[in-house]
Amino acid sequence: MATYKKRGNKKSIKSKSAQNIKNNSSTAEVFETLDVTASKTETIVARYQNHILFFMGLVVLISLTYLAYEKFVGEPKSVEAASELNRAQYYFDIALNTDNSDSLYLRALNGGDGRYGFLDIIDNYDGTPAAKLATYSAGMSYLNMKDYKNAIKYLDEFDSNDVMLGALSKGAIGDAFANLGQNEEAYDYYVKAFKMSNNNYTTPKYLYKASIIGSEIGYISSSIEFLNRIKSEYPDSYEAEMVDLQIGRIENINK
Repeated sequence: MATYKKRGNKKSIKSKSAQNIKNNSSTAEVFETLDVTASKTETIVARYQNHILFFMGLVVLISLTYLAYEKFVGEPKSVEAASELNRAQYYFDIALNTDNSDSLYLRALNGGDGRYGFLDIIDNYDGTPAAKLATYSAGMSYLNMKDYKNAIKYLDEFDSNDVMLGALSKGAIGDAFANLGQNEEAYDYYVKAFKMSNNNYTTPKYLYKASIIGSEIGYISSSIEFLNRIKSEYPDSYEAEMVDLQIGRIENINK
């Protein structure tokens, strides 16, 4: 490690007057250098003044344009998108509670009667909150229609700060992979889903699904660990009622 060493207290052999002359000379050189530098700076500013002013004006113009866009374009666009989403979501909600609901899901996806569906909203209102929710609902529509590849496509594109919806979207991707027979991928997404949020609904739900599919691909110890977490941390959940039965089943697999 480098250490700081004091210099010896040697006396200067130069006279004080000589030292003062040197100091004055050095000071003069410093000021002369500053004068030259200042002169050069002024010359540069004068030469490029128009460019500098143009650049500053451009920055201000961009800032004002952005603020104006948000006020007069962004906000109305978001309101319009939300209005269109309400109609598409209406068909989606009916489909959830109806048998033979594929036609309703298609109506929610593609729109009708001059109104946009989820896919139109995604294309025409990109960046708005409504477009984000439309992406989630489109993925869920395809999942319920058993179009698992499109379900994965749209749910994977969904991005939200809402941890509940985030967990549900990851879990739904897991469901799609499970239905495609891709159990490793399904397991990974179920794990992602229960790690995204700690609550009494999605966490035990996807812990349980991860344990079931994990037991099918040989992750026995992890599966039992997930089930025990449900039992200890979420004893009042729906999944907790089935934990002991599943632990017994998985332990028998391992014998």
